[in-house]
Amino acid sequence: MHALRNTIGICLLSFSVFNSAFAILPIEKLDSYNGAQAYLVQTKTLPMVDIEVSIDAGDRYDPVGKSGLADMTAALMNYGVRGSEGPLNEAQIADEIADLGANIGLSVSGERATLRIRSLSRKDLRDRAVRLAAAMLSAPTYDSKIVEREKQRTVTNLLEAETKPEFVLERRFKKSVYGNNPLANTPSTKSVAAVNAVDLKQFHKQFYRGDRMIVSIVGDVDRAQANEIVRALLQKVPESGPAIAKLPELQRSPVEPLAQREVQIPFDSQQAHIAMGMTAVTRSNPDYFPLLVGNYILGGGGFVSRLMAEVREKRGLAYSVFSYFAPGKDTGIFQAGLQTKNDQAVLALEVMSSTIAQFIADGPTPAELVAAKSNLMNGYPLRIDNNRKLLDNISSIAWNDLPLDTMDIWTKQVEAVTLEQVTKAFQKYLAMDRMQIVVLGASK
Repeated sequence: MHALRNTIGICLLSFSVFNSAFAILPIEKLDSYNGAQAYLVQTKTLPMVDIEVSIDAGDRYDPVGKSGLADMTAALMNYGVRGSEGPLNEAQIADEIADLGANIGLSVSGERATLRIRSLSRKDLRDRAVRLAAAMLSAPTYDSKIVEREKQRTVTNLLEAETKPEFVLERRFKKSVYGNNPLANTPSTKSVAAVNAVDLKQFHKQFYRGDRMIVSIVGDVDRAQANEIVRALLQKVPESGPAIAKLPELQRSPVEPLAQREVQIPFDSQQAHIAMGMTAVTRSNPDYFPLLVGNYILGGGGFVSRLMAEVREKRGLAYSVFSYFAPGKDTGIFQAGLQTKNDQAVLALEVMSSTIAQFIADGPTPAELVAAKSNLMNGYPLRIDNNRKLLDNISSIAWNDLPLDTMDIWTKQVEAVTLEQVTKAFQKYLAMDRMQIVVLGASK
């Protein structure tokens, strides 16, 4: 028993030290360069450095009829570049990355494109990785033959994806929630086929510039080294460019109840797939934390959530059921969903809907609120326990224009949430008669 008490004491002490060590890591604002903002968190535990460049060049900027352009612009940046020492083709780029033992990845979301670099912090290796990434940012070649090849590959992948219920459901759900906003659009075989090498070059030239970039760095580098990385990354990126047309404002879910809010999609699937949701808040919204805590209770807390208790534990209607808020800089969405047997779809939807409706009306119980806040606060160290997770947090803070002490005060903001705040926030932003519902595969 004495040994057990000692072990528990050591674990609690380790947790405390662990939590403090990560919670107090400061975010340093680096020198702005070439129109871009840059941020650093120094960590000395591993000889590694993780870098992200966020570019305001997401899917929402795809031209009409060419959905997929933003994705292809980013994806093909590592298929050929004009480097400082001459041109490099895709094989040479892949060999250089492998030789460095580094990772360089590109991805695109609705709001932004991202380039990520992970390298040993040793200067010679780090500099080579940064130079290669800099060439991708400033001088991709977009060879027409490679573009055509990758278009065919993308079309093939899309045709395969269209056989999967999850893909079809999510595509239709986005369209239902976002309506005519560009965020509603998803690539199709037709829109991808319409893209050519000239489109990629023009999109890159228009959007990949310093005044639309944010650089975030985490790892074993000091401030001077981090500033050096930023300069090397963006040295050949144009600082600015012509004005870009303003995006259409996202039409929030209407105040009035929707006349038609449920869409049934026939699909040859053993299970019905159900999605429900509506537009919601941005990350910088003051009600973000009441919604975060409330949703943990509703459907974000796994087996301790109300949705899981009502849908799975009490009725056995689904293996898993969830809800979440996905807030961005300019947009936000609330979504709930589950999969169930086709002949149980109507009942499962009714239970999910009634559970959400009751939570919106009544809010959580005092016991639920205490448990949710405790779980979120105690689990916070796991959100920042390695460089990549730290980079995720710093990138989000920078992208969403949040205070630089956000990681330090995160648990305090969770702890401060009250029952009244949760109930008011859910009633303010969610309403059952304004939620879009998509049911795929079920037959009434």
